[in-house]
Amino acid sequence: MITRRTALGLLAASPLAATPLSKALAADYPARPVKWVVGYPPGGATDILARLIGQRLSEKLGQQFVIENKPGAGNNIGTESVVNAEPDGYTLQLINPANYINASLYKNLKFNFVNDIAPVASFQRVPNVMTVNKDVPAKNVAEFIEYVKANPGKVNMASSGNGTSVHLSGEMFMAMTGCKMQHVPYRGAAPAITDMLGGQVQVIFDNMPSIIQHIRSGSLRAIGVTTTERSPQLPDVQPIADTVKGYEASALFGMGAPKNTPKEIIAKLNTEINALMKEPDMTKRLVELGGEPRVQTPEAFGEEIKAETEKWKKVVEFAGLKVE
Repeated sequence: MITRRTALGLLAASPLAATPLSKALAADYPARPVKWVVGYPPGGATDILARLIGQRLSEKLGQQFVIENKPGAGNNIGTESVVNAEPDGYTLQLINPANYINASLYKNLKFNFVNDIAPVASFQRVPNVMTVNKDVPAKNVAEFIEYVKANPGKVNMASSGNGTSVHLSGEMFMAMTGCKMQHVPYRGAAPAITDMLGGQVQVIFDNMPSIIQHIRSGSLRAIGVTTTERSPQLPDVQPIADTVKGYEASALFGMGAPKNTPKEIIAKLNTEINALMKEPDMTKRLVELGGEPRVQTPEAFGEEIKAETEKWKKVVEFAGLKVE
């Protein structure tokens, strides 16, 4: 028996993909609410971006883009649910750095992210921010390195989960400086920041969107950004690379869909998202969250996904990390 999923897959993979039938699918899309899976709890960078963009897509396309938070296993639970969903455009994924990292970090994944998720559109690339709580005396990266080395075993490094760019940015820092810190993974950025504020953990290399308001309020202190250039949002914060030569990490966010989702639906979503990226209010909001909006084709985004996967593979191997 040919299921609806099989029929959609055959349609997307066949020369008939550009027939009136497939064009009709795109013309009517979306005809019901769309589920957008975020692999973290509410409040983190990926969730903030999904809700911001999802709200505008709901307004423009006349159907709700419903955010479904599926945290766990370093983002893999949410990703696997999208990989196994009907390829009909009604289940989407918020792509984030964990997806690129997990390809080499996890040994026994039940999917191949590069092959099993179709790129739709990218949103922005943002720096992570090396941030400390108020009890850490260091005011810059050099002072922090001295502080860690003078206090062995006393500095805890929070992250939003094993295999996230937040985690790997910290691992890269430890590998390149000789600093030894205890990694404390959380199920998302929000609970990690809560413990940062409470003093249970001392440092985090968090994505800018989820932590910048705490920095601006003065409740946490930024001492470095992970890009090689200063961020317009934190112009007084030095790049880590100014002190640790060769250090660079950034977070690329976007939207994906199950493999074999009809190309016409992907093209329609790409067109709508690219239009959103040019809206003045959206541009302003994304810049406030730490990164310039990006406009590109699904194919160009796919090439970036491959490049990011290779980049983080080198970091995982350099740090000797593996998760069963």
